Amino acid sequence: MRVTLPHEIGRDEVKRRLNEHAHEIADYFPGGLANVSTDWADDYTMHLNIAVVGQSVDGAIEAYDDHVVIDIDVPRALSFLRGTIESSLKKEASRLLEKK
Repeated sequence: MRVTLPHEIGRDEVKRRLNEHAHEIADYFPGGLANVSTDWADDYTMHLNIAVVGQSVDGAIEAYDDHVVIDIDVPRALSFLRGTIESSLKKEASRLLEKK
């Protein structure tokens, strides 16, 4: 699943906000069923490992000057949650990226 979201805050601010709010990513998944660990692959790519309902899901958030790309490899066993996860990611990530 790939979600691209525009922003007007610059990639350094995106990285700062991701660092500040990384602990909230698990809340984007239904029912509080997820545990998320994060690390930075490079200056502007946050890797995610999400443990949800006995499944391990890998993903990444890439920050660019004017948009963010969230790429999550949703396994077949969790495909029934795909729409819910995508909707939640769009809503919460858009809120995080709002210009203040």
